[in-house]
Amino acid sequence: MALANYGIATISEFVGRELGVSDWIEIGQARIDQFAECTGDHQWIHVDRERAARESPYGGTIAHGFLCLSLVGTTHLQLGIAPPDTDQVLNYGLDRVRFMAPVKAGARVRNRVELITAETKGPGRVLIKTRNTIDIEGEDKPALVAELLTMLIAS
Repeated sequence: MALANYGIATISEFVGRELGVSDWIEIGQARIDQFAECTGDHQWIHVDRERAARESPYGGTIAHGFLCLSLVGTTHLQLGIAPPDTDQVLNYGLDRVRFMAPVKAGARVRNRVELITAETKGPGRVLIKTRNTIDIEGEDKPALVAELLTMLIAS
């Protein structure tokens, strides 16, 4: 991402603007299985292809909601949401997360990021809130919408 004049001192000028849209990321069954293994969440709707094909209203397996949410951090890095003059970036938490639609195995998603607030917290420190909309390619509803808090620190 290369927004002109985007820096720690000018970030408040970008409130209300879209900061960028990430590349598409495929959510294949292998990624879903790896997430299940990592987290211990082996619900059949995610990992049992045969049962999901038979019993799921989605016709197959779907990604974990938290797998989709975990992509917010990765896509923030890709988009360069932290201005170039930022020395440290700290995950400060989430204000609101809503899971809106399931992501079927094999679907592609991307993150659309809007800057909601930028609050100065002392010299060289700004707490930002971004709205992250994880779109599903070809679908009307997003997978999720999350408000992420990030502390930006410059020296």
